Amino acid sequence: MTDTVRKVHVAGVGMIPFRKPGAGESYPVMAERAARAALADAGLPYEAVQQAYAGYVYGDSAAGQAALYSLGLSGIPVVNVNNNCATGSSALWLARQAVASGAADCVLALGFEQMRPGALASGWDDRPDPLGRFLDRMTHLQGHDERTPVAAQLFGGAGVAHMDRYGTDPATFAQISVKARRHAAGNPYAVFRTPITQEEVLASPHIYGPLTRLQCCPPTCGAAAAVLCGEDFARRHDVSSPVVIRAQAMTSDSPSTFASDDMMRVVGYDMTRAAAQQVYETSGYGPQDVDVVELHDCFTVNELITYEALGLTPEGTGEKFVLDGDNTYGGKVVTNPSGGLLSKGHPLGATGLAQCAELVWQLRGRADSRQVEGARLALQHNIGLGGACVVTLYENAAH
Repeated sequence: MTDTVRKVHVAGVGMIPFRKPGAGESYPVMAERAARAALADAGLPYEAVQQAYAGYVYGDSAAGQAALYSLGLSGIPVVNVNNNCATGSSALWLARQAVASGAADCVLALGFEQMRPGALASGWDDRPDPLGRFLDRMTHLQGHDERTPVAAQLFGGAGVAHMDRYGTDPATFAQISVKARRHAAGNPYAVFRTPITQEEVLASPHIYGPLTRLQCCPPTCGAAAAVLCGEDFARRHDVSSPVVIRAQAMTSDSPSTFASDDMMRVVGYDMTRAAAQQVYETSGYGPQDVDVVELHDCFTVNELITYEALGLTPEGTGEKFVLDGDNTYGGKVVTNPSGGLLSKGHPLGATGLAQCAELVWQLRGRADSRQVEGARLALQHNIGLGGACVVTLYENAAH
């Protein structure tokens, strides 16, 4: 291992079209396709990969090996990763660390999920729930509705908190779903590409707080992957991708999550803010320098509060950010050009790497009709309750 941090290139990315549960392939097939696409994009054989990090939430132990063995039995370390909805970017974080430290020259980060229909649910009922502390805090602050999915109560409660504090109109959250579908219309990988209106969003079945069904991301199956490598390796193997990871940070919860009487903090506001601040300090860039963002819009309310947590707009101004069109093309920063989790879909283990793929395509100028003109800096935000938050800043080093 070297004593200095090496520059990390995103040599290649790949993903497959996301599908509704039951409409896709099995997880080993999806994962193999995404990994092969990333390797082909990098122009590298699987034999060049020295380590692999495989992320998934719903699956048995060693599913990562089952997914990768079809690529080859190379004997490399395969590490299985599960960090709830931040799983994909957690695999990316580990892969980036391995390359940056000099522990490996070429690493594969893979994320996949074969989901079932319906709301997220724990797989175990005979042991403590890892989210127990969060649910206790939620129950203390707003009660617990046994008929409503827990994730919707948590994030819906965060929306209520924002409305109470800043006077946010529920219709503003609905506009985020409209924007997501508009962006996804140009994304062949997205599940939902048909445009919708604000009226349709608000008229869909009520879930919790300001949330209606069309403001909640769908359970999805899919896979995505990224190949990372060091600069010397990229030069030796003629890797042409100009995209590098300029800075990255991963955080977990602080005392404020449970001590602030604030549902926005219960769902990770402070984790996001801390990770973003670390990235800005490390990179020397600020939120005003970012051209395009893929952020964790599992629910519309989380997209809005994340604008503020990432510093894209000051605290309390998320609604104005939406109403002024600063979250889309022609505004300050294009958020979720892929359609985000709301429209592209949310296969938990794959989401962080799907975000990575979209941003790499954007920085290469290869995002087709979704292209953000002149994109040079891209910010990724991926969060998982329990908790974990990964914020990554990518740069086109050729600019």
